[in-house]
Amino acid sequence: MSYITLNTQKLAQNYNHLNNIFEKHQIEWAVVAKLLCGNETFLKSLLSVIDKDVCDSRLSNLKKIKELSPETKTVYIKPPAKRLAKSIVKYADVSFNSELDTIKALSEEAFRQHKTHRIVIMIEMGELREGIMADSLLEFYAEVIKLPNIEITGIGTNLKCLNGILPDREKLTQLVRYRRIAEQTFKKKIPYISAGSSVTIPLLDSGNVPEGINHFRVGETLFFGTDVFNDTYLKGMHRDVFKLTAEVIEIHEKPMIPTGKVGKNLTGESPEYNQEDRGKTSVRAIVDLGVLDIDVKQVTPLTEGIEVLGASSDMMILNITDEEKDIKVGDELDFGVSYLAVLRAMNSDYVDKKVVSTEKLKKISEKATA
Repeated sequence: MSYITLNTQKLAQNYNHLNNIFEKHQIEWAVVAKLLCGNETFLKSLLSVIDKDVCDSRLSNLKKIKELSPETKTVYIKPPAKRLAKSIVKYADVSFNSELDTIKALSEEAFRQHKTHRIVIMIEMGELREGIMADSLLEFYAEVIKLPNIEITGIGTNLKCLNGILPDREKLTQLVRYRRIAEQTFKKKIPYISAGSSVTIPLLDSGNVPEGINHFRVGETLFFGTDVFNDTYLKGMHRDVFKLTAEVIEIHEKPMIPTGKVGKNLTGESPEYNQEDRGKTSVRAIVDLGVLDIDVKQVTPLTEGIEVLGASSDMMILNITDEEKDIKVGDELDFGVSYLAVLRAMNSDYVDKKVVSTEKLKKISEKATA
């Protein structure tokens, strides 16, 4: 069976690296854990090395986090479905909101549960995902502030995820202005502006995050060391917290071009081939995972000289011509994985999940929370 591993030691080192960055700039941050898809093994590993609020966009995942660590504060980071108000109040300490009727439902439910539910009002800043229009902020705020058992803990925005709109100093400065206007109008402090995410981190050292932006939500950079803004990597961070491993189930020398009439394959494509390869052969290996488990374009063989040729539903085909003497049936091959590849693998019941560096878990946890 193929499996994906999470390296706890490297995760802790990435966490410490980011923590140092945010402490330097006096910014609070929360960990976005939705990539882990509520997997208990990986969540335990994450919770052992962090001391932060945990964000997720799936209610079942927040429920699992509360079961594993009741003291951990949880944040639901998309506008809740109105029908889920009871569970949102039960499992999320904070939720991001942009609909008045939903907040009213949360207020009623928080009253029933004898709780105060905290919310972040999301504002549209050009990405055209969730958020109220900025010119309606005061009217919206005026309605929300009347509701019992609801506390407005911040305003926020989302960028980059849908249309690729990048954060900049102008947009972030405008958010700071919105908070100032709301505070002056309603004579009530708004503690946080949650406008930072992985894509905003590189703006810190360039001085393009204005004072007042004091909360970040970070997932991808924590797990992959990515500089999302510049499409590269941050120095001093591990890129290989995750690794995918698959077993070789067949090795044969075969023609490089298939024979017969070509139609569409499983993914609806009609493959094209270099006719100069006709009559040539290559050594091909098959490993035990496919498009049900991963996106073939998002995995990279870690053994030099191996090439991914394609995949069907549950098998991936590799060209191992340059490495054939060192590979045999039953061997395991390792692959580097992107964010989307891990997300697909985490959602597959056919890919096992394993934690490495568990013998160092206690020491890492102590260091990360010192």
